[in-house]
Amino acid sequence: MDKNKVVLITGASKGIGAQIAKTFAQSGYNVVINYNQSKIQAETLANELCSLGVSAIAIKADISNFNEINKMINETISIFGHIDVLVNNAGVCSYKIIIDETIDSINSQINTNLLGTILCSQCIAKTMIKQNFGKIINISSIWGIVGASGETVYSATKGGIISFTKALAKELSYSNITVNAIAPGVVETEILNKLTMKEKESLKEEIPLGRFASPEDIANGVLFLASDKANYITGQTLQIDGGFNN
Repeated sequence: MDKNKVVLITGASKGIGAQIAKTFAQSGYNVVINYNQSKIQAETLANELCSLGVSAIAIKADISNFNEINKMINETISIFGHIDVLVNNAGVCSYKIIIDETIDSINSQINTNLLGTILCSQCIAKTMIKQNFGKIINISSIWGIVGASGETVYSATKGGIISFTKALAKELSYSNITVNAIAPGVVETEILNKLTMKEKESLKEEIPLGRFASPEDIANGVLFLASDKANYITGQTLQIDGGFNN
């Protein structure tokens, strides 16, 4: 149990982020749930986590806005005193071929997925350097490695996260801070509802383990990278994809 350790998770009100929050709470972490629009879901989740015997709070912040991120981090430190782990999970996606993408959609994906990851890491790095300890875990995607037709902008942002992870790991290594990424494959979340049953089965046939990842599969990987067992791992991207990209 990692009692009294504090994790801040962006975009944690639902989906994979919510499961990451639950997994950390079950391991004794105090949890900060960042959200931008889903206030009710975030506060409901915080209450649920508190029933596990840890402290959990929900804080609203647009992660593409430096001032809002800074305010969120300062509020967290004022309550808990420190932040041990940052999970850059927030992300948005658009399923369109490039010629049908809009400027607003492109900007939204870049600002949330890539810029948000960079800004949150920049803000929290100052705190982690002072305490000479920290773990930063960025949620990328298998599409950031192999690319996905119909998700070109998303793929670009997730590939950027992997490069950023490698570079930041080198910068922060002297302050005992590790920086790693997770590249999930196809995960069983609401986003799959956009696919037909036939499309799902076709996609599943491409996965050697024969199933989609569960949110728990991803969350367990994040928890491992945050643990002392991963203290000598930095600058790496852990693929959790059932063998999809082998």
